[in-house]
Amino acid sequence: MSALRTVGDGTRILNFLIDLLLVFLLSMLAYRTWNWYVFYWKYTHILFGWFLGGVAFLYYFFWEWICAKTPGKFFTGTRVVSQNGGKPSFLGLVLRSLLRISLIDAFFLPFVGMPLHDWASGTRLVSE
Repeated sequence: MSALRTVGDGTRILNFLIDLLLVFLLSMLAYRTWNWYVFYWKYTHILFGWFLGGVAFLYYFFWEWICAKTPGKFFTGTRVVSQNGGKPSFLGLVLRSLLRISLIDAFFLPFVGMPLHDWASGTRLVSE
């Protein structure tokens, strides 16, 4: 087995932009659907940010648990692995997905060399 090569910041940004577009579209669809129920059935209004956070968590967790990659990672030829190169644990992926939606996630890059969601969950992003 060849050595796993971690990816750079440019690849991470491209992954993020592709996935952000898909998460935003799914969130908007869920939000608009919910608002239909708010208007016609008097459901309680929920702010769009809650839909965005919830969809982002489910999107990242689902794709990384099933395939170890999101659509953005499919596009760039990268995948998520544990620190030893194996499949990430279930709890590691839950933690990774939760931390990804936090506001401080990217600020860990200068201090530990990776985002908070990789560092705390014991995962890394590698090229295939």
